[in-house]
Amino acid sequence: MKVATSTRGIVVLIGSMLLVSASAASNIPLATGDAGLSADFHAASCPQLESIVCAAVQAARAVNVQVTAGLLRIFFHDCLPEGCDASILLEPELSTGPNQSLQKNAVDLIEAIRAKVNAACGPTVSCADIIAVATRDAVALAGGPMFAMPLGRTDSLEGADDVSMLPGPDSDVDSLLTIFNSRALSDPADLVALSGGHTVGKASCGFIRNNDQFSQSLVKQCNASPSKKQSLDTITPDVFDNKYFVALKARHGVFVSDQGLADHPRTSSLVTTFAANQTAFFAQFAKSMVNMGSIPGPAGEIRRNCFRPNSRVDMDVGSFGAVADE
Repeated sequence: MKVATSTRGIVVLIGSMLLVSASAASNIPLATGDAGLSADFHAASCPQLESIVCAAVQAARAVNVQVTAGLLRIFFHDCLPEGCDASILLEPELSTGPNQSLQKNAVDLIEAIRAKVNAACGPTVSCADIIAVATRDAVALAGGPMFAMPLGRTDSLEGADDVSMLPGPDSDVDSLLTIFNSRALSDPADLVALSGGHTVGKASCGFIRNNDQFSQSLVKQCNASPSKKQSLDTITPDVFDNKYFVALKARHGVFVSDQGLADHPRTSSLVTTFAANQTAFFAQFAKSMVNMGSIPGPAGEIRRNCFRPNSRVDMDVGSFGAVADE
């Protein structure tokens, strides 16, 4: 694994609060995977990238705070099958299996940001990098950690062939550990910390585990309003914090896959640590996001429309005599 250290801390102004990347502040080397990623990758080609993305995510959250959960799910679903390459935004992958329920406004936000970045810098930043930066900023805006995210990904030419490895709400912990290990995320801390992203998540009533008194009461309440979604963090559902783990310790997890983390011998001690120490959770979450974001995808391109490979964009221009991207 290559290791690089950012030469300029990532500093983003969010409202009146200045957030400095955890990696820059503590001088922790950034794991960049085998793809040659770097936090400074776009410093010369698109110095406006950070401010454009942050402003767009902040505006989107002002309309719907759930966009944080939507972006996190897009990031995870993109990276796990075949690496972080924005294949998630291409058909048929976008409409396959669990991806059918991805948050539409979060999906559309990625393309909207791409258009703004492209207008400012030209086609220099991939949709995959935009997903990574937007997700990182959405977490910080929800109260979570700010950290340097290595960049330099390219976009796939086609969607992933198989998304069956994406875990479901009923997955057992052994299966989850096997999936993560297959993507070089062999440390159980990656699974537990990234599961902590559920602190801002919601789910349909049918996914509640329904196997003890607490979960059965949730099912009853949820079914009373069929259109209602159940918060996965039953304490502070719209804030990115460690209360998801506090809830697991109280056996108030919503999914089978969530509550299982508190019981499994390879993950239970991590749940205990993160429930007691939010700083420890934030530090591991930032590290695990970088680890997941460094899963390499196949060599690709910089898309000029996040929903179509460039060959399709060129074909549309040739067929209709109009520019198909912005």
